[in-house]
Amino acid sequence: MDDTNAALSGINPAEPHPARRYNYWLGGKDNFAADRASGDELQRLFPKVRLGALANRALLQRATGFLAAEAGIRQFLDIGTGLPTADNTHEVAQRHAPESRIVYVDNDPLVMVHARALLNSSPEGRTAYIEADLNDPESILSDPILADTLDLKQPVGLMLIAVLHFIHGHGAAAPVVRRLLEALPSGSYLVATHATSDFGTPEQQRLYQQVIAAGKSDVWTRPRDEFAALFDGLELVEPGVVPASEWRPEPGAEIPARSDINIWTAVGRKP
Repeated sequence: MDDTNAALSGINPAEPHPARRYNYWLGGKDNFAADRASGDELQRLFPKVRLGALANRALLQRATGFLAAEAGIRQFLDIGTGLPTADNTHEVAQRHAPESRIVYVDNDPLVMVHARALLNSSPEGRTAYIEADLNDPESILSDPILADTLDLKQPVGLMLIAVLHFIHGHGAAAPVVRRLLEALPSGSYLVATHATSDFGTPEQQRLYQQVIAAGKSDVWTRPRDEFAALFDGLELVEPGVVPASEWRPEPGAEIPARSDINIWTAVGRKP
């Protein structure tokens, strides 16, 4: 999409957006110069940031496969969808269970343009799309598209992949997660990943705080304890809270250093 068409669609190409920057790091083409500049600046400061993005994407696919193939989940609420790329949530889920239903949510109009064009469901299942913001969970839960697509009396896989770290403030993510989980029945699962500074050196941690203060990053990192607390009351799936690359890796997969990934991951079941 060029800048003129973007403007007509209500998209500001001069303002970097996390979904488009993530698309750039994954090697996609659905991004603008501002997204690439933002991605390049963060990669200059933190050279392994792209490795984290790739590990995060691979985790989404493994966790979705676990929910569909092992946990019997047939409904997914994927918030912070990002731009479509290979093996999206519905593709992985419907590969295991063609009848799976997926609702995608994102606050970037460009994501919705591409999602409606590219994220086609299997004949037996269904995909739907809501343009909304995670910071306003009520707008997601009250959207008629959600009620029309998912049966909230049946278990749902709530996918919060690399999105909670865009909620800034100590303790600010917990109420959002709690509200979403309140709306889901017993047997539902939460899958979440979250950027962290835990594995950085003291110098890297200080540098990142300076980057946030200067407005050069919109990612609010959280330590393990705060991330783990998001799963309070849930039954953690083994191996518990671990870096993204260490959650049920593929056999023979090379596990990078934790300081190369900097992303916590966990999957929990609502009892």
